[in-house]
Amino acid sequence: MHRHMTTTALLAASLAAGAAQAENRIDRQLPNAPELAAYGDHAVGVRTLEMVNPGQIDILAIDPAADKPDEMPRYDRPLTVEMYYPAAEGAQGETAFKAYLRDGTTEVTLQGKAMRDVDPASGEAFPLVLISHGYPGNRYLLSHLAENLASKGYVVASIDHTDSTYRTQATFGSTLVNRSLDQLFVLEQMAQKAAEGGDFAGLYDAENTGLIGYSMGGYGAIITAGGGVTEASVGYTWGGPHGTLGIHQVGSETHNALPDPRIKTAVAFGPWGMNRGFWDAKGLSGVQIPMLFIAGSQDDTSLYEDGIRAIWQNTSNVDRALLTYMNAGHNAGAPMPAPEESYYFNEDKGFNISEHYTDAVWDTVRMNNIAQHFVTAWLDSHLKGEAEKAAYLDLVEDSNAGVWSVAEDGTEKDDHSYWKGFAEGSAKGLMYETRAAGE
Repeated sequence: MHRHMTTTALLAASLAAGAAQAENRIDRQLPNAPELAAYGDHAVGVRTLEMVNPGQIDILAIDPAADKPDEMPRYDRPLTVEMYYPAAEGAQGETAFKAYLRDGTTEVTLQGKAMRDVDPASGEAFPLVLISHGYPGNRYLLSHLAENLASKGYVVASIDHTDSTYRTQATFGSTLVNRSLDQLFVLEQMAQKAAEGGDFAGLYDAENTGLIGYSMGGYGAIITAGGGVTEASVGYTWGGPHGTLGIHQVGSETHNALPDPRIKTAVAFGPWGMNRGFWDAKGLSGVQIPMLFIAGSQDDTSLYEDGIRAIWQNTSNVDRALLTYMNAGHNAGAPMPAPEESYYFNEDKGFNISEHYTDAVWDTVRMNNIAQHFVTAWLDSHLKGEAEKAAYLDLVEDSNAGVWSVAEDGTEKDDHSYWKGFAEGSAKGLMYETRAAGE
């Protein structure tokens, strides 16, 4: 304890002295980043949107130890959304932004490429992408991916999930029940904003939407895609109180009516739930859209063999892929680089705050760049219909087994099997596996 307190004091003094110099960039690109990680041709804008979903069940107002109420308490559920979009040519604006760390109390300045409140581009309706963070998290946790996609011609709505952010973290049952509902509500709100006119008129096509979720966001994405939770999970005493999770149970009328045809595909980083009995083969067979799963083989939160990999295997009625960072943990690919101010041991949390963003083996920026590459290839294929991007997803399963065989003029030889888009020697420690619908 004394060592931790001493370390904390020294770090606090050091960070206070150097805070003005800390850039905390979320947009870094390594020299060996794969090809499709590079930022696109569009400048990027960003705006904050406030939404309210009326009449939602107030999970926090339900006492799970008391008798089930005759009527569930209701409230108007607030949601904050960060919208990233292709910006008008020549736009100029502030690119620094404020965000809270995992400790829920430290506000830091982050730096990216997205410019605050600048005019959007015109002349093209871009696909819409929703981003859903983990528990806890916030709308900036995957900001490196959000603004990267916006530069490539996507409009991205990244959600702050009430009761699930660093500042509002509350009873887990609220996240279990509300996560998918939040995703679909934001989709509908974005569709209405596009139809209302103004700055958003014609900017994006909500009929052509992708969904990205991390951890509990991935859990929600599976539900939104059509996966139903188990009967057992509905009855967990630590879950949704008094059976409130039953609206997402496999086979229920409410869940059968849930999937939205406007969502064409989903990407799930480290999706949670298989490890705690929320999924089984029957429930996962309900997924209706192609999915890309991204995992670390040493994930000790969602688990790998009995967690994420089992979800991928049992999502049986759609085409799906699994990208694995070998020896990485739960933070594989999704979180932004750890802000400098996060490198301290927090006595209340009992861990170094930077651990929320980092991995014990992999460099975060490298993981981010690889994720940007694969998510771009996946979304371009499924939302933009760019057939040529399929080549970036047609790979030998083990990246270490890929053979680099290129002639002096750069022509690939017949035995060349290195992962497309990766420079020689840069595709290491990864697995990419695919299964077709019915397999």
